[in-house]
Amino acid sequence: MANRRFPAEWEKQEGILLCFPHNGNDWPGKYGAIQWAFIEFIKKIASFEKVFLVVKDSSLKEKVLGMLEIASVDNKNVHFILQKTNRSWMRDSGPIIVKNGTKREALNFNFNGWAKYSNWQLDKQVPARIAKEFNIPVTQATLNGKKVVLEGGALEVNGKGTLITSEECLLDPKTQVRNPGFTKADYESVFKEYLGITNTIWLKDGILGDDTHGHIDDLCRFVNPDTVTTVVESDPEEANYQPLQENLRRLKEAQLEDGNPLKVVELPMPKNIIFDGLQLPASYANFLILNHCVLVPTFNDENDRNALNIIGDCFPNRRVIGISCIDIIWGFGTLHCLSQQIPA
Repeated sequence: MANRRFPAEWEKQEGILLCFPHNGNDWPGKYGAIQWAFIEFIKKIASFEKVFLVVKDSSLKEKVLGMLEIASVDNKNVHFILQKTNRSWMRDSGPIIVKNGTKREALNFNFNGWAKYSNWQLDKQVPARIAKEFNIPVTQATLNGKKVVLEGGALEVNGKGTLITSEECLLDPKTQVRNPGFTKADYESVFKEYLGITNTIWLKDGILGDDTHGHIDDLCRFVNPDTVTTVVESDPEEANYQPLQENLRRLKEAQLEDGNPLKVVELPMPKNIIFDGLQLPASYANFLILNHCVLVPTFNDENDRNALNIIGDCFPNRRVIGISCIDIIWGFGTLHCLSQQIPA
């Protein structure tokens, strides 16, 4: 019998999995800027812990090494993994590494391009490649003999048995359907078997512009075992206002795995970021927790400071550092979406 548990992000990490962007189509017109923004992201993580950096081939590795040198990045904390990919969103195409008893296990949740894009055949190789790198077993997630499709960005856990996700992402019957015919009960049995979850909190809708159709890591994040921070829109005229109020209401009524109420800290939203006619899914909730630090996306916005202060109060024992994501968000995601923690 499996005894799996998905550790919370604030638990001890061996390092962070990243993939250096090579698909300029994910950031049309901004690819040059993105590469340097990504170098800065690597630099920040590498000053706290190890970066496991996927690169598509040895020539890109040489290019990245040169960029790291120019940016004065400490290379001893950057470990390269050669593997071809379609995209760089390791939160979703990378494995979810859980504890199974005392050992680690890599879960392959059968990434399929968010049930939206057709080019994901290289990305689906990533979990097995990463598991091999760490010499840990890889397990295909299935239910009743059928492969289950899930992304890390859709799952938020406290490490104690509670998971938060969204109905828009997992239960919409028409748009980006990951697992046709799946019910809440089906998902909850998958969460229990593979992630050790005994309690699921369902929020409703994601933020406007989210290419993934409702990922939780743009909405609501655990900051400790009994507290979440959730984004709220202050302007009632904005399209995000009502959906985020509904999510806030659900969180305030929610219970943890032990029956206690959930503590809820509100996080502002930045002003709308419109680029090339599209509203981008900018959110301060897409922060990344490291061993001694929290990296927070910022957007050249007056609310950047508020968000950093609120997140700083949530993590009194960690340094909180903002990273400008005004270019990165053009790919429809930021720091959390691009990364996946490797539990120690």
